[in-house]
Amino acid sequence: YPPDKLVDTTGAGDLYAAGFLYGLSKNMRHHECANLGSYLSSKVISVLGPRTEKDIRELAISNGFLS
Repeated sequence: YPPDKLVDTTGAGDLYAAGFLYGLSKNMRHHECANLGSYLSSKVISVLGPRTEKDIRELAISNGFLS
């Protein structure tokens, strides 16, 4: 998941871990957990600061990671 643009890496590791661990807690396959974490990380590095512009749950749903 290439980022839209690279602005700030603050929060990238946190969101990767959050996505991966959320996936594990929902019995997703490991590669799906990694994909979710990578996707969320790509969104947070596109903005200044440790938060995405949109809610991460909405991002995950709109991109098919969650239903």
